[in-house]
Amino acid sequence: MSLEIAILFLIIIVVIILFALEVFPVDKIAFFILAALLLTNLVSPEEAISGFSSPATITVLALMIIAIGLETNGVIDWLASGLKNLRVLPVFLMVPVFMFIAGSISAFINTTAVVIVFIKIITELSARYDIPNSKLLLPISFAGIIGGSCTLMGTSTNLIVNAVAIDRGVERFGFFEFTWYGVIFMVITIVVVSSMIKFLPRSKETKISEDYNLDEYITKVIIKSNSSAIGKSIGESFLSDEDDIEVLRLKRNGIINDWPGKFTTLKDGDQLLLRCNLENLLKLKDAEGFTVIKEEDNKKLADPIIDSEELEENVQVVEILMLPNSPLIGKSIKTVGWYDLHGAVPLAIRKRRNFRNPRRRIFNRGKDEIELRVGDRLLVEVSESALEELQKIENVTILQQHKNIEVTTVTKRYLSLGILVVVIGLSAFSIFPILKSAIIGCFLMIFTKCIDLGKIYEQVNWQIIFLLAGMIPLGVAMNNTGADQWISDQLLLVFENQTDTIIIGILFLVTMILSGFISNNATAIIITPIAISIAASMQMDPKPFILSVLFASNFSFFTPVGYQTNTIIYGMGIYRFRHFFIIGGLVSLVLWVTASLLLSASF
Repeated sequence: MSLEIAILFLIIIVVIILFALEVFPVDKIAFFILAALLLTNLVSPEEAISGFSSPATITVLALMIIAIGLETNGVIDWLASGLKNLRVLPVFLMVPVFMFIAGSISAFINTTAVVIVFIKIITELSARYDIPNSKLLLPISFAGIIGGSCTLMGTSTNLIVNAVAIDRGVERFGFFEFTWYGVIFMVITIVVVSSMIKFLPRSKETKISEDYNLDEYITKVIIKSNSSAIGKSIGESFLSDEDDIEVLRLKRNGIINDWPGKFTTLKDGDQLLLRCNLENLLKLKDAEGFTVIKEEDNKKLADPIIDSEELEENVQVVEILMLPNSPLIGKSIKTVGWYDLHGAVPLAIRKRRNFRNPRRRIFNRGKDEIELRVGDRLLVEVSESALEELQKIENVTILQQHKNIEVTTVTKRYLSLGILVVVIGLSAFSIFPILKSAIIGCFLMIFTKCIDLGKIYEQVNWQIIFLLAGMIPLGVAMNNTGADQWISDQLLLVFENQTDTIIIGILFLVTMILSGFISNNATAIIITPIAISIAASMQMDPKPFILSVLFASNFSFFTPVGYQTNTIIYGMGIYRFRHFFIIGGLVSLVLWVTASLLLSASF
């Protein structure tokens, strides 16, 4: 092993650790890769930026734009709208039907976008008709993943593998070339998951008070001139004596104190926003010197942060889920303000579990500078009118309520769907390559005003684009240093005198395990050159090896961190790691055996 290969392996190990521990966002990790490769002279400056002009990167970007147009014009909602009519089905039939529909749509539309729409629909069905969302959400995520592996445009991973193969001199894949494999895998996944739904948690009524360590009441209190608390600090008053009462905000003479501490002195006319349970609320109501603003009071303040004028009648506490590319991602609960939330006031944050945060602690306001990430849930106080504005925030889902996307016109809905069909047709019939077809689709979306450029800039998941642009040079470095050939030579010693099934099985298993802990895109970029080198050294058809990497990279079932849709589902707090490990592990095991037999038989 040369020094260059050793350095490259060290960089790859560090990158895998960063991905697995989620120390930094993926776009920061991508820039780390570029800097590390340049500083160690493993790639030239031109090669370092080659990922930004890679066909895979541009194709993924173009397909994202098309998916945004479809979602904006309500196409995905329309395709899935019939699901509400399935509420009469028993759960054991509802699960496979939902999975089949989600998987079928994901074969042609961005998997994450499809799963997000299904989350909204299932959440609404659960609230209105008592449908057990715990039995549906994880299966939907799995169906989206498996459906995306059925066509060339189904996932960015497929496009990356295809681009790397073309760069290595392998003939490009056709649009439906490996679809029949994907269909078999999807049927198997639906059967296995449907038979395992009894191991999924039972649906239970979730209470925000339990999830966030908040009690039932968020109430506003005004200190009157005869209050015994005047002149005392919060720490000296009874407000700090009780475990079930907390001062969240203080307003005095129009000035807001978002973080009142125990040494803050109370004065006549102070307006306090409190978290308290029913017992303490009754104490406050009966205590002299305090005015509790009741729900029916016309002078009740809905949002003490803004002003002391008469407020709107219905104030509620709602929970919102952070989706990929939300404008709130990266901001802390202290910096997310009234403007960011369109009039809502943040109260608490519930972090999704990950390797650094296994217990998913609760971070109440003023206590932690924790940044919002994909899958986190934010508790906010919002008035009825402000709720409508809150629903307009891009890539944020309100879990308590659901509001269907309003399309501009029915014409644009059908026009958007028609553009998708054109893109699929141009590529499927080999009229144009997928890149050319996708760019034509983008042009048609913009030209027909199905989407405007402003929405594109806001909603494109730029983290994925930068991840691809940063990871692709890593594959170049593997070729420059000969690392892919070195790994291939070592594996050939292991594969010596082994059957084709064993060879494909080992490659598939290693790739699948790796994709469970780091990005499936990153896995594909690292393993695809190695698979092609192994095939070349063994003088065998490279396509079964490449397909092994393609499918195995997508099959991130047994952990909640390998695929973005799993991360989002996991962040909703319904499932534990064991649900992914047991059910996803069984699915992975069955698919591994099936894929090894099918792909090895194609030699």
